[in-house]
Formats: sequence, structure tokens, C-alpha cells
Amino acid sequence: MRVMVTGGTGFVGSHTVAALMAAGHDVTLLVRSAERLSAALAPWGITDPPHHVTGDVTDPDSVRRALDGCDAALHAASVYSLDSRAHRATRDTNVRGTGIVLQAALEQGCDPVVHVSSTAALLRRRAIVVPDAPLSTARGVYTRSKAESERIARRWQAEGAPVVIVQPGGVIGPGDPHLSDQMLRLRNVLRGQYPMWPREGFHACDVRDVARLHAAVLEPGHGGRRYIVPGHHLDGRTYFGALHTVTGRRMPHVLLPSVLMLGPARVASAAQRLLPFHVPLEYEGALVTWHDTRCDDSRARHELGIQPRSLVDSFAGAVRWLHDAGHLTAKQAGHAVE
Repeated sequence: MRVMVTGGTGFVGSHTVAALMAAGHDVTLLVRSAERLSAALAPWGITDPPHHVTGDVTDPDSVRRALDGCDAALHAASVYSLDSRAHRATRDTNVRGTGIVLQAALEQGCDPVVHVSSTAALLRRRAIVVPDAPLSTARGVYTRSKAESERIARRWQAEGAPVVIVQPGGVIGPGDPHLSDQMLRLRNVLRGQYPMWPREGFHACDVRDVARLHAAVLEPGHGGRRYIVPGHHLDGRTYFGALHTVTGRRMPHVLLPSVLMLGPARVASAAQRLLPFHVPLEYEGALVTWHDTRCDDSRARHELGIQPRSLVDSFAGAVRWLHDAGHLTAKQAGHAVE
């Protein structure tokens, strides 16, 4: 099939483009900057970038041009940031952009139309959630934007549209072209910049498993479906334990209950809007771990045969890549690069 992909120069998107092309699909990309294509796709052996249209998901005309002649669409464009300075861009891209892309793809007759959501849209305090769980009412700007964008996709599903909702958790692994929040946080942990860490956790998955799942659902005629990307519950103890296994390093840190971090994190996030540098304490990050939501990803395991990589494998790939890309010294990466 010819598949239109948004967000194809990002972390999840670039891996997805590589997986789709490996599966034999023709890809058309909607990109804001064609200059990003080579850097994002060359690491996966794609030296001749696929057909692309320059535009933005919030611009209906460029979305329609990118969809011309396409049989399916995969909407991965999203602002993933817990930085309070990114609030406006987060809502504009994640909510309004989703509405524009899904409507245009369905009007084009695409089947399926894949919407990349997030388990952040399903947050429930100390609950086990399934892909069809009620959408979260959490107050963070990012989590709220993902819930609202998934609500748009669910409305189309309720009308019988062939919309597939994919819900990855926090994504880790090698090859992040723009050092997204999750990978930036990992880099800073290995640099010793996070002496405090939340005790509770969140659903985490490997970027390569996200891409495999995207390739697996790109079949027409199956109607609306929802899948949580298989992964692992990653609490503070597990996070630092996996990093110790990968690097051989023991990083000094204190695990705190997330409830104790919410107040200071709220103050830090408010101050962040006035500061030119990033404060490594985000209210929304503390809010996600405070929920300590666990995800039942058995549907994707059983229906699609997607088994998650181990956390050690995911962290090893991530740490090696951070070192090779110049974000970590050999000492900081430890055994991962020996």
C-alpha cells in the first residue's frame, strides 16, 4: 500500500517509516522541514528519502496534498513534551492536528487510518487499564491533549470508520533524531543530574516494538481497533536496576513517593515559563508516576504476536546510541560501550 505518514522525522516516526518500507509499503511523508529527512532516516539505511510533501498537520491543504493517492495513513506527529513552555504547541498539534489529519484521511478513503495515541490518555490512579478503558481526566497539558486527541479517534471508530488507535507508553531505545523528553531524561540521569526520582512508575516500551506494531496493523478491512504497545511497568527501582545492569554503574539517587514531588514540581513548572533553561523537574512527569497506572497489553501480544523486548535490551540500545551520538561519554555509558 501507499501510506501517508505524519511525524516521520521523529523518534517513533522514523523507526515506523523504516519498518513500513521494510514491509514493502510505499511511503509519503508530510514533513515540516525536508532538511530533517536524511538525518532521521539515514541511520536505518534509507539513503534515498521517500516521497514527501512539506507542510504541517494543522494545515488542511498540505495534509490533503500528502494524502493524494494514498491507501492508508499513519498519524504519528505529536508534541511530546512535559516542559511547561510547550503548552500551546502541544494542544495545537496534538488535538487540532489530529482532527484535521483523521478527517482528511477518511475523506480520502484510507483504510486503515492509524492514530498514534499514548497510554498517558488512559491514566488511572493505581489501576490496571486496557486499550478500551475510559479516557483519563488527568490535568496535565500533555496528558489532557492525548486524551482529547484519542477522543477524536474514538468518535470516528464509533461511526464505523477504520481507525486504529495505538497506545505506546514512555518510549525508549536507539535512534532518537531530536532527543525527545524520555531520552533527554535518560541522558541526564546518566550525567548525574537527577539525584531524586519518583518511586512509582509508568508503562514503557521500546521504539522498535512500536514500529513493529505499526507495520502489523497496516492491513485494510479490519475496522476500528485499539492496542496498547507491549512493554513493561517501569518504576524507580526497576529503572535504576536496569541501568545498573547495562552500565555497571551505581548512580546515587533517592527514590521518593511521587506525592512528595508534586508540589515542588508544580512550582518548578510555573517558574519554567519564565526561565530560558530547562528545569529538570516537571509537574506532569510527577503526575504520571503518581497515577502509577499499569497497562494490560495482552491484546497486542495475542492478536498481533508482538512480544516486548526486555528492559535491559531497550536500555542497552538507548545508552549505546546516546554515546555514539555524542550525548554521553564512555565513562557515563559504562559497560554498554565496552
